[in-house]
Amino acid sequence: MSHETRPLNRLEQTILARKDAPSEKSYTTQLLEGGIEKIGGKIIEEAAEVVEAAGEPGEEGCQHTIREAGDLLYHLLVLMACRGVSLAEVEAELARREGVSGLEEKASRKS
Repeated sequence: MSHETRPLNRLEQTILARKDAPSEKSYTTQLLEGGIEKIGGKIIEEAAEVVEAAGEPGEEGCQHTIREAGDLLYHLLVLMACRGVSLAEVEAELARREGVSGLEEKASRKS
């Protein structure tokens, strides 16, 4: 699957299009107009729902977790667009961390 056809890349492009056309009313433009505070609140809400769904048993719990994770990723991409951070930049950061102990990487960050 090419970079442009990956669902997260297509979703990022849709979000950026909404950001560039704020007169077009959509849930995404409402979030962007609400800024970091509104989007951040949704991320906190969705993160809690992912954890709750992950605790549910069986296949329905798995499917619920998938749906909630999708909601969380969507809201995170909206927050990133609001801040001008691209998915490619986050992917580059993750690539930079590859092969590095999580404990070492965290310790190397400046406070």
